[in-house]
Amino acid sequence: MTETSSAIPNHVVIIPDGNRRWARSRGLEPWNGHEAGAKTMKELIQAARDLGIRELSFWGSSLDNLKKRPLTESRELLRIYSEQFRELSESEELVRDQVRVRIIGRWREQFPSSLTGLLTEIEEKTKHHTGHFLNFFLAYSGVDDMLQAFRSVADASLRAKDISEETLKGMLMSRDVSSVDLMVRTGGDAHLSAGFLMWETADSQLVFSEKLFPDFNADALRESIEEFGRRERRYGK
Repeated sequence: MTETSSAIPNHVVIIPDGNRRWARSRGLEPWNGHEAGAKTMKELIQAARDLGIRELSFWGSSLDNLKKRPLTESRELLRIYSEQFRELSESEELVRDQVRVRIIGRWREQFPSSLTGLLTEIEEKTKHHTGHFLNFFLAYSGVDDMLQAFRSVADASLRAKDISEETLKGMLMSRDVSSVDLMVRTGGDAHLSAGFLMWETADSQLVFSEKLFPDFNADALRESIEEFGRRERRYGK
């Protein structure tokens, strides 16, 4: 038996690919593409709430992104993070719409103290909010997440028969994140990366947009939601 998708998914994940290609096509520096992408992200956050999406997630950077990129670009990306999260922290909408912000990944190990302090502050400020959930995955890899979960299970010395799906889920960095209904990747490349949220995306619908992320606006999000609503979810049946 198949199930028709709900018109509005509960949890949408966006993998924002294409910032640097967008900048390159315009003769701009890579960080100009990241700045344009940050503006798009702000638009999508509001559009998602307007559409009734309760949980929205963005993959901001992989575990190795900052290490592999040129130093100047990495510095500029951290600057953009600081500016955007400061603006988000001061947003009245977080309180009005009761938005809880969660930052997931190894960012505490990789980011400078000024930025980690800001991210910690916004998590603490919104931790009791239950209206909407806004997740950012920074310095995150799904493979790393799963590995550390298995290590935590081993450290707990649990018997094999006592290990359940709930046990493993509870060991993940993404333990508080709900199952993903729809994952959208921009940038025209139809693939996944680094096992991103491999546990939570087990039954996700996937949409691959040809638009580079700075061009993936609110209308493009609505089109992805409409595509989701037209599909049947078979759950392997």
